[in-house]
Amino acid sequence: MNRWSGPAPDHRPDPGGPAIHSRTTIPTAAEAGAWAEVLVRHRLLHTAVLVPNGQWLVQHAPQDSVRVLDGAAAMVELAAQIQHHTRTTRNRIR
Repeated sequence: MNRWSGPAPDHRPDPGGPAIHSRTTIPTAAEAGAWAEVLVRHRLLHTAVLVPNGQWLVQHAPQDSVRVLDGAAAMVELAAQIQHHTRTTRNRIR
């Protein structure tokens, strides 16, 4: 393999680099619930509650106002934003 034909076998993408993945499926309620549970367990959100109409009520900290997210896709998008913020902040500290 010449050096211009692609990345070396030990190449690893920059974890702080831009996200290049795009979804090909719509997030499900189960996926959104799993992300909500992880975010609350790791104290990245204070609370996340699924209401019967499919919306999510989230609060970043106990004193913050409650945000209303419109469905599973919005919950998964919030998880992605929090994950991106956490990764970029961690890389700046190193």
